[in-house]
Amino acid sequence: MSKGNNTMSLKALTLWCIWLCLLQVSLGAVRHYKFDVEYMLHGPDCHEHVVMGINGHFPGPTIRAQVGDTLDIALTNKLSTEGTVIHWHGIRQYGTPWADGTAAISQCAITAGETFHYRFVVDRPGTYLYHGHYGMQRAAGLYGSLIVDLAKGEKEPFHYDGEFNLLLSDWWHKSTHVQEVGLSSIPFKWINEPQSLLINGRGQYNCSMAANLMNTTLPQCKFRGNEECAPQILHVDPNKTYRIRIASTTSLASLNFAIGNHKLVVVEADGNYVEPFSVDDIDIYSGDSYSVLLTTNQDPKKNYWVSIGVRGRKPNTPQGLTILNYKTISASAFPTSPPPVTPRWDDYDRSKAFTKKIFALKGTEQPPLHYDRRLVLLNTQNLVNGYTKWAINNVSLTLPSTPYLGSIKFGLNGAFDAKSPPDNFSADYDILNPPSNPNSNIGSGVYMFRYNQVVDVILQNANVLSGTHSEIHPWHLHGHDFWVLGYGEGKFKVGDERKFNLKNPPLRNTAVIFPYGWTALRFKADNPGVWAFHCHIEPHLHMGMGVIFAEAVHKVNSIPRDALACGVLKKMFINKKHN
Repeated sequence: MSKGNNTMSLKALTLWCIWLCLLQVSLGAVRHYKFDVEYMLHGPDCHEHVVMGINGHFPGPTIRAQVGDTLDIALTNKLSTEGTVIHWHGIRQYGTPWADGTAAISQCAITAGETFHYRFVVDRPGTYLYHGHYGMQRAAGLYGSLIVDLAKGEKEPFHYDGEFNLLLSDWWHKSTHVQEVGLSSIPFKWINEPQSLLINGRGQYNCSMAANLMNTTLPQCKFRGNEECAPQILHVDPNKTYRIRIASTTSLASLNFAIGNHKLVVVEADGNYVEPFSVDDIDIYSGDSYSVLLTTNQDPKKNYWVSIGVRGRKPNTPQGLTILNYKTISASAFPTSPPPVTPRWDDYDRSKAFTKKIFALKGTEQPPLHYDRRLVLLNTQNLVNGYTKWAINNVSLTLPSTPYLGSIKFGLNGAFDAKSPPDNFSADYDILNPPSNPNSNIGSGVYMFRYNQVVDVILQNANVLSGTHSEIHPWHLHGHDFWVLGYGEGKFKVGDERKFNLKNPPLRNTAVIFPYGWTALRFKADNPGVWAFHCHIEPHLHMGMGVIFAEAVHKVNSIPRDALACGVLKKMFINKKHN
């Protein structure tokens, strides 16, 4: 080859390398994580307890990535006696439904000693979380934060000078195994209220940091500073704006979040921008995530309480507290005023007022004007052969041994109930005066949707089994965001569609249904896979409060062999390859 040809070849090779590098940048980086899931002894609230941790830490490590990045997380189950999975809450998993992390739905549980690779793209910015989705492992402490930043060169629609990340949770001293047995026993044994509330995995039991400022029998907390339960303090400079990312992994509690003497401007909900609005505090339900802006414009010679308290249930749990520290004074100086007062637990009008302030930021995709199919889902507490269960349209969800994704993809017969669950409930059902102790059925049926079908879901609330009250339920949809079209009182009826907001409804992945009311959602079945839709209260899901959606599963390809090699499919994957 001549010198000229060599020069041309070198130039071509150089251009090819540059193109490959640019392509790699445009597709995002691959970020590798190694997660060892194990039990350990830890004192989240100053009381040592068995905790589920990751790599020896509780909560698990914060995952941080940019839009377009691929996460490759090698999860090794070191629990020795039980399976595990992790759900990446709020990540839609386009093209990777097997990585959603739902045992018996999108994958097999990862058995003791085995490693499973979760590999997926994070396609949009926002505040997300991850947590266990097997048994009640989330309540045992298997959770962490997942933050997705904008791609380089892009800007948020709001300004801030610094950032904090807060993961909120509730905590029991009774193990989740004991809780599970009680929920599945005759007589039924409820888990009762949590012993403490945690901020970033830290709280206090049997003492309060604000005891000398409140009417309480709890003693004043005293810290050396190196305790596992010592609060993580938020250090700020005066006259700056901070973004506070807040996510709730609570098992049971709905929470109210406030910072003494400071306003909060809500700018993000569940990874979607909202029209900014200012409040004194926010209600946050299990599975919710928000970003709020805090301006440090108060007296810089004081520190201020950051507080969380229980809403929606008669509380028997003290506030969770930490401190907002103006760097102009010592971080060890406690605030001189009492913490913000948590609103009454049953002031639902206040809760509704906050929720109804949330609208999509101008320019957000609007919902289709019409739906193709509507489900009206009534949640009730029932008896099944004497066991207390939650049911949807009189069916209490039970999961099969073979993951739905594999059963549907490969056309297996008998792996789950062939009959679809009911689209509606009886027209004469009285949500205020339901039948006494009604019996229900267990089932594993699936709602099947056509690809790109527009689906409306009306969540209808009713009484609990005793017939004395109705509870708050936050519902989470996997694999999608939905538009929250509206809320209503009483029983949903013909004509209530006129109340729907089709102009600027917020996009969410979790929505609350209030006592004796309904919530209307709309989504597009544009993500091939099988997806859970369920109450995010851990014991409620454990007791059957959920449904399964499937859409265009025939379009799903390249499913990893170890995602589905269990149940009926186990022998198939031992002997055959698949697409």
